[in-house]
Amino acid sequence: MGYRVAVVGATGNVGREMLNILEEVNFPVDKIHAIASRRSIGVEVSFGEKIIKCEDVEQFDFSTVDLVLMSVSGSFSKEWSPRIGAAGPIVIDNSSAWRMDPDVPLVVPEVNPDDVEWANKKNIIANPNCSTAQLVVALKPLHDLAKIKRVVVSTYQSVSGAGKEGMDELWDQTKGIFVLGAPPPKKFPKQIAFNVIPFIGSFNEDGYTDEEAKMWNETHKMIDPAIKLTVTCVRVPVMVGHSESVNIEFHNPIDEDEARDLLRESPGINVIDKRDSTGYITPKEAQGEFPVFVSRIRKDPTVDHGLNLWVVADNLRKGAALNAVQIAELLHARGLIKQKALA
Repeated sequence: MGYRVAVVGATGNVGREMLNILEEVNFPVDKIHAIASRRSIGVEVSFGEKIIKCEDVEQFDFSTVDLVLMSVSGSFSKEWSPRIGAAGPIVIDNSSAWRMDPDVPLVVPEVNPDDVEWANKKNIIANPNCSTAQLVVALKPLHDLAKIKRVVVSTYQSVSGAGKEGMDELWDQTKGIFVLGAPPPKKFPKQIAFNVIPFIGSFNEDGYTDEEAKMWNETHKMIDPAIKLTVTCVRVPVMVGHSESVNIEFHNPIDEDEARDLLRESPGINVIDKRDSTGYITPKEAQGEFPVFVSRIRKDPTVDHGLNLWVVADNLRKGAALNAVQIAELLHARGLIKQKALA
């Protein structure tokens, strides 16, 4: 018998992708509910070959479902996730609201699967930031082998990370440049078409952005607080797919061939690393795919034990919806989803 599952935020990019992936991986769903705000009541979304209508979050009885996938704002999740968890189902939340809560596991299944075992503290499991999710998948096996000392990351993040409004703005500006000129920015602080913006989120007092701080805080929680990590996050005119240039310094020796072989054998990673003009992955090629792709693996000769990597993933999938569904699969495999008796 399958589970009764609700997807909250079902009309957004990530919510729709959650529905798609639940069906793609044949997650055992007995009944699926698409939940959204009152203004989206009756909006139709697809689940495989089925068309389902959105229900009102204010009126829905969450005690009737076993599992809830949330793709909503942090403020909405702060209000609703504890209420939903108290009603019985496990909540897998994609917002930033619960990631650093000490009583909420922050999980990437390839990295720290055992942390799902203490999800019952609040019945909430947090999904990491999209750029963190792909980074830690690549870092974890290397850390286990040679112990990471320091990481320097520069991200190249697609506009879909800012939602449909970000994608629409890139599309409208790109078209406009060739006609009457690009319309002024609304979602982003500066023009994104034919440009890059070295700013995502909001500035903290130290000059870093909260998007950058998320990456080191979440990496510390999931892998090791002793890792020194510094980040620059950049928005680029790409629709879907985040890329990262990653420089790693290790405590112990590791060469590029050893790293390449290890990553090839590691879960959730696909190594594409040939030293020719097409022997690497771009975000366009990663779009719609499940794995984290690693390319351009090479020695950093400026430190005793250093490597450089190029890490790419579909941010709507591994960076959000796919990771949430993989957490659900992990809960299912370990028998941690409590099914309610049918009325």
